[in-house]
Amino acid sequence: MAESVVSFLVDRLTTLVEEEAKLLSGIREQVQDLVDELERIKAFLRVADAKEDSDPQLKVWVKQVRDVAHEMEDALDKFRLSHSHDHGRGFHASLHKLSCIIKKWKARHQIAADIQRINTKVHSLSEGHERYNFLDQAGSISARQIQHLKFGQGDALLLEEADLVAIGERKKQLIDMLMKDDSGRQVVPVVGMGGLGKTTVVKHVYEDPIVQKRFKVHAWITVSRSFSLNQLLRHMINKIFKVIRKPVPEDEKIEDMDANQLRKKIKKMLQNSRYLIVLDDLWHIPDWEAINHAMPNNNHGSRVMLTTRHAYVASASCLGNPDMLYHLEPLSPEDSWTLFCRKTFQGNSCLPNLEELCRSILRKCGGLPLAIVAISAVLALKDERNVDEWAAVSGSIGAEIDENDQLDSMKKLLYLSYSDLPYHLKSCFLYLSIFPDLYQIEHMRLIRLWLAEGFVIGKEGMTPEEVAGSYLRELLDRSLIQAAETATDGRVRSYRIHDLLREIVISKSREQNFAAIEKEQGTMVPDKVRRLSIVNTMQNVQKKTTSGSQLRSLLIFGAEDSFTDFPIPKLFPTGLQLLTVLDLEGAHLEIFPREVVKLLLLKYLSLRNSKVKEIPSSIKKLQYLETLDLKHSHVVELPAEIMNLKRLRHLLVYRYEVESYARFNARKGVKVPAGICGLQSLQKLCFIEANQDNGTLMAELGRMNQLRRLGIYKLRTEDGVTLSSSVQKMTMLRSFSVFSEEKDKIIDLSHISCPPPLLRRLYLAGRLQSLPHWISSLQNLVRLFLKWSWLKEDPIVHLQGLPNLVHLELLQVYDGESLHFEAGGFPSLKLLGIDKLDELQSVTIEEGAMPCLEKLIIQRCKLLKRVPSGIEHLTNLKLLEFFDMPDELFMSLQPDGGEDHLKVAHVPAVYYSYWRGGGWDVYSLVNEGESSNSGASVVRRLERNVLWKV
Repeated sequence: MAESVVSFLVDRLTTLVEEEAKLLSGIREQVQDLVDELERIKAFLRVADAKEDSDPQLKVWVKQVRDVAHEMEDALDKFRLSHSHDHGRGFHASLHKLSCIIKKWKARHQIAADIQRINTKVHSLSEGHERYNFLDQAGSISARQIQHLKFGQGDALLLEEADLVAIGERKKQLIDMLMKDDSGRQVVPVVGMGGLGKTTVVKHVYEDPIVQKRFKVHAWITVSRSFSLNQLLRHMINKIFKVIRKPVPEDEKIEDMDANQLRKKIKKMLQNSRYLIVLDDLWHIPDWEAINHAMPNNNHGSRVMLTTRHAYVASASCLGNPDMLYHLEPLSPEDSWTLFCRKTFQGNSCLPNLEELCRSILRKCGGLPLAIVAISAVLALKDERNVDEWAAVSGSIGAEIDENDQLDSMKKLLYLSYSDLPYHLKSCFLYLSIFPDLYQIEHMRLIRLWLAEGFVIGKEGMTPEEVAGSYLRELLDRSLIQAAETATDGRVRSYRIHDLLREIVISKSREQNFAAIEKEQGTMVPDKVRRLSIVNTMQNVQKKTTSGSQLRSLLIFGAEDSFTDFPIPKLFPTGLQLLTVLDLEGAHLEIFPREVVKLLLLKYLSLRNSKVKEIPSSIKKLQYLETLDLKHSHVVELPAEIMNLKRLRHLLVYRYEVESYARFNARKGVKVPAGICGLQSLQKLCFIEANQDNGTLMAELGRMNQLRRLGIYKLRTEDGVTLSSSVQKMTMLRSFSVFSEEKDKIIDLSHISCPPPLLRRLYLAGRLQSLPHWISSLQNLVRLFLKWSWLKEDPIVHLQGLPNLVHLELLQVYDGESLHFEAGGFPSLKLLGIDKLDELQSVTIEEGAMPCLEKLIIQRCKLLKRVPSGIEHLTNLKLLEFFDMPDELFMSLQPDGGEDHLKVAHVPAVYYSYWRGGGWDVYSLVNEGESSNSGASVVRRLERNVLWKV
């Protein structure tokens, strides 16, 4: 019986394999044709994307083309998916193979049918293209369309009534910059996002009588995004002639001059005058360069002012003098409220029953004067007695922006920043719509998501992560995103997007079926949406979401549900076979969901902050996985099958506990299988336990020459030499962290003779026999943490020559009685932390040491009873904070007779704190007369100190 079954199985397999081979040979040709057509469509979309909003018919047709492109991508991925099976060996494997071949055979028949259907659509679209003559519309922009895209002073005039709010100080600062005693020509760029009122502020400066008197020759030129250079130069000439009250000479035919002739003419006119030229709304560096050559440096104290949304344009224009660059900031909450009430209630006070709603609406304006004025104009027409009307605006700002004609100018102005983006950045920017409002978007998380989505275009000599980082910098420079949290070394840790920009992005994203966010009951998810984020709870979508076959990304934020049973199969019963991103950060999961390993195209998987304890061996099926983020999960060991994930670039598997003070065993690493170093694509590997073998792992690490970040946990003393040898080979390493096996065990890294030249961050936790000599040679080092080192020699002597070090923290690093900071030492240091130097009795700071220091934090030095000698030399110090220090030191700081009070009088913020009852009581030193008796007051309660967080 068994033999007949086997015989049947073999015959059936042979027949199906033959049929599959015939089908495969035909479908491959169709697939290649599909790939070629998709490339042509994407090339078209790059051109048409910038123009679709200028013509309703074109917009409809482009949407249809985009939908077909999505269907093509789906068909190609299904074809790729049909080749992703591992059958194993043996009789059961043969049964499995038979089953898989039957499924693949059916799938490929379906793919062939899909391709035929798509080809029919492409043919139909092509006919529509010719029928409606879209070729010319997609290939060029008419004068009417250019005019539609240009927004000049019409939007600035909308802000004219805002000029009385908080403009006085800004105007004074800019006038001071114009009046500086400098005979050379200076450029004063004013930079900020659209709608901040750059034009309004500069216009008031330009029209000020003092300015007009100083600059006899002046001209205001509106550049905007689309302009003809020749027309602009002719406009400048006419403006200048008008100011000097001379007619244009009849013999000079300005209309016939080319750009070079026009520039020479302007130079000649301005050569002997002190002039002020304002270039309003400058978008691109080449535009600046083309105009700049027309304005001479005549050593008469001339000035050029410009307004721009782009920081890189501002930097390029100020001629290497960053002191002249003016960043226009949003209005403060107080000034925003003043402007809001003035415009909404005609200067009267807000009614008490409306105040909470009004402040909610105002928060979405984010201090943007244009937005405040525009929203106020809408609210001014609402019945103050009908609270529901006001609540409707508060709850649906996005819909209001889309539908209310009164907000059209604001929408156009903000939308310009998006439409000016290069094509490859538009998808990156639209992706921000998947994050909830008020959400701080973590830097590396966004980069890893972009990589998984395929948004990053490769550049020779750069890793994809570095290219994605350049994208983020450009969005930041264009004022489309803002830095939410910045590290001391200048790295942006997280970003935020202005609420109104976010509403516009959400609208555009839904329009293109790019992404949707599900955050409340009643929200309709578009049928063809490619990316979906679910906010707060899964219950909102369980009854509505029925199909996910087209989904590429699924992100869940703040889900409070406990996942006793993984809910995704219930939400998407047809499956998520094409999913490439699954982000379940913070989900209440305790067991790794077995359904996840069925998502064979997955590139990004995050179970960060979950309670998952174990990763199954079936993880090997995720052959395309690039990011596995298990940070702050409970995983302590990775299976050997992780070695099958050859495309893995980011492996994060560790957690740490933050308490009152740093604790040696607060960090937990992970055990990795032998041969982990075979994952040659890894960029980030942390934290791995080093004490699990005979040192083989530390030796093999040298093969991982692509690593940018490496974290080692539980390093044994005897493995230090081997690790040193490996680290020397990691020429691309930027961040290196090492924790010894136990607090009193020695970290021996003294054998590194040639450290990674690009190393920027170094963290060593464990005893050191002496400070490794190579640390002082790290020219690019910006952050250095030394903990539990127990050095006999003052480490400051060897560290103060580091030219770029901005952040230094020392915990139990030295058992000497004094620290000495010499003149000229630590030229770039901004933050210095000193903790638990038990024998420390004095700190001396010479004049000229640490000239850039902004924060000084001293903790638990029980014998240090006076502030550092020479602290008065730290003129840039902004924060001085003491934690659990002797009472004598605190008494010396008191304004009523404290010996050291005058030494710290120049520091804006001085705090001292005690750990009491599971939290910090933080006291602020106040000036004499502000507080009676004690001279200090409790200003805040801190639950934990995160000073030592790596």
